[in-house]
Amino acid sequence: MKKSLALVSFLLILFTGLNLHGQNAPSEYSIVNKIHLPGDGGWDYLSVDEAGSRLFVSHSTVVVVADLKTGKYLATINETPGVHGIALAPEQNKAFISVGRNASVKVIDFKTLAVIADVPTTGKNPDAIMYDQFSNKVFTFNGGSSNSTVIDASTNTVVGTIALEGKPEFPVSDGKGKIYVNIEDKSIISVIDVKTLKVEKSWPIAPGEEASGLALDNETHRLFAVCSNKLMVVVDAIDGHIVTTLPIGDGCDGVKFDPGMKRAYSSNGEGTMTVVQELNKDSFKVLENVPTQQGSRTLAVDTKTHHIYLPGAEYIAAPAATADNPRPRRAMKPDSFVVLDVALVKK
Repeated sequence: MKKSLALVSFLLILFTGLNLHGQNAPSEYSIVNKIHLPGDGGWDYLSVDEAGSRLFVSHSTVVVVADLKTGKYLATINETPGVHGIALAPEQNKAFISVGRNASVKVIDFKTLAVIADVPTTGKNPDAIMYDQFSNKVFTFNGGSSNSTVIDASTNTVVGTIALEGKPEFPVSDGKGKIYVNIEDKSIISVIDVKTLKVEKSWPIAPGEEASGLALDNETHRLFAVCSNKLMVVVDAIDGHIVTTLPIGDGCDGVKFDPGMKRAYSSNGEGTMTVVQELNKDSFKVLENVPTQQGSRTLAVDTKTHHIYLPGAEYIAAPAATADNPRPRRAMKPDSFVVLDVALVKK
């Protein structure tokens, strides 16, 4: 009995030591730079121009552009009130910006950043926006009207409207005629045919709830949906079955997949970034939760350099609650808006 107890005690100590070693293992990632950008106010999506080493960042009423080679502010695109997203179409020499408050899309010259056109959408509050190279069309996902406006990228004209089952969030394309989009309030993923401009089918993502960000590994046909109940749901992009779920941080609004690393990154507003390794098409593992900055809930990935970019800011403590304002919001500290540049420091 004493020998058994001694053996159990030894194993417990060994297991605890191994656990502590794993918890204290150095992170593979570090914030290698903070790109300070002008202006105050909120932010949403951001997009990387990998060929030109530029970063386009939505920021309140404007889009700010940073030079990723120098890590410095480059330019501002004005008059985009309520901006949400920026879709890049370099082969068309254009960028398309969803302007939520104006229910429009601003078309920009990709090189000079000059305004080319303003295109009214067929819905309210265009939020996420994407350029689908396969169809040469731009799709806005209108959060205020549960539909998608389709724009011909060559002519800047509206060519269709797609009715959706609920409030759309982020889309991804397989580059072969299918677009997948989270329908947040229904907790489903809808599949759009870009030729017919209709929803083909929708898949429930339970136990995931209210998914926002969506990413795709187009090689293994795996979708990554990040949800409000702190889950990443991995979905088969062929038949819609749930492959697995993984824990992520709170307040997530974005996820990106780096095919070169076979990793999915979840940006959590609580101030962490969850790193998920794809071991194979049916096996996934949370590697770590990298400390970032509170409020950094969206992200972009440069798949050439494997750098990850997350916008954020510092905040002033919220005032005391009152009867008229029981949940006062914190104010942003002036001139504190930055984009965190996160990179691998250990391989």
